[in-house]
This record gives sequence, C-alpha cells and structure tokens, in this order.
Amino acid sequence: MSDDKKKDTQEEARARQAEDAEASALAQPGAESDIAEPEPFTELANLHAEVASLKDKLLRTLADMENLRRRTEKEIADAKTYGVTNFAREMLTFADNLRRAVDSVPAKAREGLEQSLSTFIEGVELTERDFVSRLARFGVKKIEAQGQRFDPNQHEALFEIPDESVPHGTVAQVVEPGYTIGERVLRPAKVGISRGGPKA
Repeated sequence: MSDDKKKDTQEEARARQAEDAEASALAQPGAESDIAEPEPFTELANLHAEVASLKDKLLRTLADMENLRRRTEKEIADAKTYGVTNFAREMLTFADNLRRAVDSVPAKAREGLEQSLSTFIEGVELTERDFVSRLARFGVKKIEAQGQRFDPNQHEALFEIPDESVPHGTVAQVVEPGYTIGERVLRPAKVGISRGGPKA
C-alpha cells in the first residue's frame, strides 16, 4: 500500500472515531444539547404554584356560591313574609272601620236594643275577630300598646295626658292600634302618653 493511501485510510478512521465519540457523548443522560430542557425542580415548583392558585380560585368560587345561596334563601323568605305588606297595610283600614262600628254602640245602649240589632252587632264583632285572625296567618299582628312604655319604634305619640298615677312616658290611650308584619312595623300605634308621673 502506498503511503498516500495509508494516510487517507488513517484519517478516515480517525474521523469515524471522532463521530462515534460525539454520538456516544450525546447518547449519555448527562449530555448537554442545544435544546434547553427545564430543570425538574423548577418545573415541580411551577406546578405546585399553579395548583395552589387553582385551589384558591376554587375555594373563593365555592365561598361566593355559598354566600349567593344564603342571600337567595333570605330574599325568598323575606318575599314570603313581607310580600303582602302593601295589601295588609290597605286592609288595616277595614279592620279599623269594623272596630269603630262596634265601638259606636255603647254597652249600655246594647241592652235596650232589639234582638235583631244586637245580633247584627255581634256579627260585626265576629267578622272583625275573624278578619284579624286571618291577618295573623300572614304574620300581621296587633301591637299591644296600652300600659306599655312608649317605644318610638312601635308607637307614634299624638298627645300627652297629665297623669301622676302612672310612670312618665307610659301609653295611656290608644287612638289607633298599630300592627307588625314579621319583625317589621306595618303601622305604628297612634297613642297618647302620660306626663307628670314618676320616671320609669
């Protein structure tokens, strides 16, 4: 073999060895490549942060939904309780008129009335009681004001009555009864309060 051929063969062999060495180096797990791969710990930390963020959003959404559910339940309950407020307020005048009709005939005058008129007055009284009981089914109740301490949330003072026998600020006379619906005042009681007695 000539020296030139021998030289070419050796150079080819060296080139092949260099290629093989480079290929085996790239095949090793710790070998660096031109493509940047993420660090496993960084990737894990990013995933944990994303899970925490999603969990926080989920918990906030669940809390918002629970608050919405409670608020809706309260609004429904209020609508059931207070939905008839305007109608009930209008009907109070009817109850007042029934009471005025009964009160317009004094007890002494009833004794001398004919049986038919006496029965008529009893019928009006029964109608009034029935009407008030029907209002009570819808949560409308009469405020018992007579003899109670004056409460500006439930009573409307129209005048003062000088009376030293009862504590000052006591409801001495009810001019027009008041009513509540649920826990709200539908109409305050119009009253006269005592003045001049001892302070309660």
